[in-house]
Parts: sequence; structure tokens; C-alpha cells
Amino acid sequence: MLNSFERLLLVRGVPIFKELRDDFLVRLASIMEERSYAVRETILIEGQEGRSMYVISKGVVRVHNGSRDLTFCKRGDFFGEMSLFDSAPRSASVTAIEPCECLVLTQQQLYEAVDETPGIALNLIKILSNRVRDMNKEIEVRDQEIRTLKGEPITKIQ
Repeated sequence: MLNSFERLLLVRGVPIFKELRDDFLVRLASIMEERSYAVRETILIEGQEGRSMYVISKGVVRVHNGSRDLTFCKRGDFFGEMSLFDSAPRSASVTAIEPCECLVLTQQQLYEAVDETPGIALNLIKILSNRVRDMNKEIEVRDQEIRTLKGEPITKIQ
């Protein structure tokens, strides 16, 4: 279990919250539920409806589509944030690969926070945009590798 100060430090380190005042972060951190997960325990399942994001306070998780690893997240990282906006099915599964503890922010808690501090929505939009850009670059690099293997001409990656 994290004490109030540890919660504040953890939440303050999350990029989407970094521009928020400490008094607001203290309230936000205090309402987030703390959950624990064992090694190989599934935290999120691809395709299921989601309405919460997770901030890792301890451990490491694997984000994956089936057996294909997408990324790994550690203390201070977060995942599941897209579902806060659209409640669409999860786009990936998340599994603990070490004993893991997370703080959980629900969609309702976020909406109340955005009503009070609209800047949090802009921070989330920036982060989601950056993730899309990074994925697009990765796809382009992989496409270029495939073209090279096929002997096709090399094109410039932007």
C-alpha cells in the first residue's frame, strides 16, 4: 500500500498529470483505487469493454495482442487510457510479468476531474497523438524492412 505522499509522487510523474496543481493531484491520487496482480495474472483482456486507466506503482506488465508483444510498462507508466474516452473494447491485453500494483482511475473520476481542470484533457490528447505517431513510424520502418527483403527500392522514412 502506498501512503498519501507516495501516491502524490507517483501520480505527479505521469505525463498526462504533470501540469496539474499539487492540491488537485492529491485529491486525484486519493480517490484512485489500488489493485494488486500476481505474476501472469491478466489485468486487461483485448476486446473487453474498458472504463479505466492504470498507473503502475510496482512491477512490470506486458501489453500484447495474443502472443505478439506491443510494449512493456514499469513503475510510473500507465495503460488503458484510451478507454477513458470512448468505452470501446480494449485494443490489447495486459498481463503482469512481475508481482504488480496499480492505481486505477475510472472514466467517471476522469470526467469529474476534466470538469474541474480542463487542461488534463489536452494532456491526454497530446499523449495519445504521440503514441499514434510512434506506431506509424514503427509500421513504416517495418514496411521498409519488408521492401528491402523483397529487393524493392528503398524509400525515405520521415
